[in-house]
Amino acid sequence: VFDPAKTALMMIDFQRDFVYPGGFGESLGNDTSLLMRAIPPAERVLKACREAGMFVIHTREGHRADLSDLPRAKYERGKPTLHIGDMGSMGRLLVRGELGHDIVEELYPIAGEPVVDKPGKGAFYATDLDAILKMKGLERLVFCGVTTEVCVQTTVREANDRGYDAVVLSDCVASYFPEFQRVALEMVKAQGGIFGWVSDSERFLKGLAAATGRATAGATA
Repeated sequence: VFDPAKTALMMIDFQRDFVYPGGFGESLGNDTSLLMRAIPPAERVLKACREAGMFVIHTREGHRADLSDLPRAKYERGKPTLHIGDMGSMGRLLVRGELGHDIVEELYPIAGEPVVDKPGKGAFYATDLDAILKMKGLERLVFCGVTTEVCVQTTVREANDRGYDAVVLSDCVASYFPEFQRVALEMVKAQGGIFGWVSDSERFLKGLAAATGRATAGATA
């Protein structure tokens, strides 16, 4: 049974560096417009969860200004035109405190919504995310974010190992590669939901409305 009081909305890495042109994602040769498609449905879900009083957590991938937490193996990956820490159009790429590292305005955190800064792909690695969830008595996680096959799926797998139920909203996550998007979602829900479940924003909003008695949850104006 869906209990909003025991569920957190996970907003994974909706950062300018990944979603907007001129950031780290584009430096790898990617078309960022594919990621921007997830913003409108994720915005509707975020709005509805806030109205329902659900706990919301945002994550950001990035590194300290001195790059002391950036492994060589990660720095050298991908053969980008620019590396992590290099100057881009929105500041130093994937460096905490820079404009590009921060979250897009459409999905920006409000007071009371923790932002978990992580140095790796998974949101549980080298962070206090697990402690936050346990302190709040949360058992289920609903995922929006980018990219589906990297930071979202890595965190879903980490969550599964720690005993959390995970639901990925297919239209609220996105990849630079359509085939990766499809296969990553198949991996999550394979074999009866081996890592979690896959739904979409429409079905989630209907379930949230039913659980809270808010018939208009997430309705578009």
